[in-house]
Amino acid sequence: MGFRAIACLALSLLCGAAQAQAVPAIREFYFDEDAVARPIRVVEGEDEAAMQRLARTMERGQRNAALATAQLAHLAIAQDRAETGRALYRQALDATAPRSAHRQTIQWNYGWDLLRLGETEAALNHWVGLMDGRLNAPDWLPPTLALALWRLDRRDEAVAWFAAAVRTHPERWPHTAQWPALLPGWRDDERATLAEVRAAWAKDPPGWP
Repeated sequence: MGFRAIACLALSLLCGAAQAQAVPAIREFYFDEDAVARPIRVVEGEDEAAMQRLARTMERGQRNAALATAQLAHLAIAQDRAETGRALYRQALDATAPRSAHRQTIQWNYGWDLLRLGETEAALNHWVGLMDGRLNAPDWLPPTLALALWRLDRRDEAVAWFAAAVRTHPERWPHTAQWPALLPGWRDDERATLAEVRAAWAKDPPGWP
């Protein structure tokens, strides 16, 4: 490999490292329930009629218009209309105050849709961004970051976050049979990824601190 190729490779690696999302320092426990971390359900259903009801809520500028826009964004992405979904999510975020509960719920949901589009780094950015000036220890954070970091091949960090989940609830997280009840909104492939993290944790559980 020539000098120019080596230099380009080194620059590429440096740029990739610079772009990696920093995550918060890990705390010992994560007991806080977080009201914003929930699926958006302005209307029930996922069919065309539900989408029309959401569109009417948006057009009328009703109280839940931003949430309706985000739910419509989610349905668009689920129907393989990713660009439409992204545009609607941006519209929903632009319509909310920076630290409002509605904006934070939209941001949390957008993270999940980005993850399912294969945009894991962007999903991580959204979830980490939620920690700015909010709860210090939300209960959803350890397993969610463990999932994202493992998929980004940041394996040691993923295991450390899973260990935080286990410290918080040692009766729950070591046992994968409980995960469908603990993670009802997760897909099978997402729980399978977390199971890989759990296996790595079981081989060499990190201590605290």
